[in-house]
Amino acid sequence: MSEIENQQQVEANQIITLTDDEGREHEFEVLDLLEIEEKNYAILMPADSEDGEASILRLEKDEDGNDILVTIEDDEEWEKVAETYDTLLFEEQGGNDEDL
Repeated sequence: MSEIENQQQVEANQIITLTDDEGREHEFEVLDLLEIEEKNYAILMPADSEDGEASILRLEKDEDGNDILVTIEDDEEWEKVAETYDTLLFEEQGGNDEDL
């Protein structure tokens, strides 16, 4: 689980600071938020990333109603979210079935 510094709600296109399990802070840009099968997910890009690799975390609420980001442990769940995001990117770039 990652805590979101000074945040109550995660929104697309914002920069958030996450604290990892070892207490280190990392900045991420929220690229997109997805809802799949009644669960919410955040697609994040490290603010200092040059390799362009995004991370996917599940968005949940803590006991105070604040957003928390949770690592997806289930490979099938992670793949489903990754495929959905890839499809959205493909459609946004004007792709069609002939390009596959």
